[in-house]
Amino acid sequence: MPGRSRSPASLRVLLVGGGGREHALAWRLKASPSVEKVFVTHPSNPGLARTGEPIDVPFDLRNTFRLRRFCERKGVNLVVVGPEAPLAAGLADALRSDERAVFGPGAVGAQLEADKAFAKDFMRRLAIPTAEGRAFTNLEAARAYLRSRDEPLVVKAAGLAGGKGVVVPETVEEALEALERIMGRRAFGEASETVVLEEKLKGVEASVFALVDGRAAYLLEPCQDHKRLLEGDTGPNTGGMGAYCPASVVDANLLREIERTILVPVLDGLRREGIEYRGVLYMGLMLTPGGPKVLEFNVRFGDPECQCLMLRWKGDLGLALWRCATGTLEEAEISWDPRSCCCVTLASEGYPQAPRTGDPITGLEQAQAMEDVVVFHAGTKVDPRKGLVTAGGRVLSVCGMGATLEEARQRALAACDAIDFPGKQFRRDIGAAALERV
Repeated sequence: MPGRSRSPASLRVLLVGGGGREHALAWRLKASPSVEKVFVTHPSNPGLARTGEPIDVPFDLRNTFRLRRFCERKGVNLVVVGPEAPLAAGLADALRSDERAVFGPGAVGAQLEADKAFAKDFMRRLAIPTAEGRAFTNLEAARAYLRSRDEPLVVKAAGLAGGKGVVVPETVEEALEALERIMGRRAFGEASETVVLEEKLKGVEASVFALVDGRAAYLLEPCQDHKRLLEGDTGPNTGGMGAYCPASVVDANLLREIERTILVPVLDGLRREGIEYRGVLYMGLMLTPGGPKVLEFNVRFGDPECQCLMLRWKGDLGLALWRCATGTLEEAEISWDPRSCCCVTLASEGYPQAPRTGDPITGLEQAQAMEDVVVFHAGTKVDPRKGLVTAGGRVLSVCGMGATLEEARQRALAACDAIDFPGKQFRRDIGAAALERV
């Protein structure tokens, strides 16, 4: 492992991933005084191509030898893994060495996200507050369990499903339909082999992140995500239609309770089970009348919460992530811009079921020229004939900063109105519920 306390003279960072979250990380890393160079694995994202230097080897999780050789050849001393799939595949284990720190847990730690049945059992063993639930590998047994209940249960694919593997039904019939689609028709392939059926919790959702260095942890500013496609929190679940930070619903007292009842037991459990975890831990929470309860763990930054965190981050991100990855988090200096950030996702027509791609995007320059607005690329690419076009379901992360949440919201929405492409979808109510609670 790299030197325990003395930081390197300069950081040469390999950033893994190709979405809006990774563009935000690259943007903040590039501005870090400690960072000399940022290499990116997915330069097909135009934002990443402009922010970092593309790697000159194939990115292949089944064969990491060339990526390791690239790191050696280019003097990479910090790897930052953005998405969950490479972590679950063991990329952090493959790239971590005495000369190179990796921000991101190994394959075993990544099971907290990659296997919801594992995570549910982990929480049960440690008495971490969560929804009551059971895992099933047999479709008939799962059907019978759903039919035996008076209320509809939440249906979750146990594996990685890109944020779309959770259905919160209104009726038992809807729950049975979701089970049939997810498990019966294997909507998410191997991720559908096991399902978790759990009680529906009532309350307000919040996203709380902690940097974890194997021994210590540092809680980041709380966020609130909006997963449903449509305004009023209706429609299907998505990877995330917007977020804001800080989330006023999580005050200092509640944050201390989350640390005491959830984060500390997780750290103790990881140590007890011999799982070395170095990276970020996302706690997706439901704030119930009985206290905060865990909906899910993620082993990476949320998307789009990360975009908000990166805009509000002050100080040297590269050095903070290096300290986290080398077990010296207590020496990290972390502070925040006091302003609010609101991030709104622009999605393509047909998202999340069948997103349309290849549509020209206009107005981006106008939006980027607006005061306190930053736009991150997610599902975009450059077409030789059409220029910038849509290339995925979530196309752009449009972020506004403001002295108040309402000011940040209005800046983000004005920028969203300036950008156009056929079938553009976005929610105008990101953060609105927080203003109503004030």
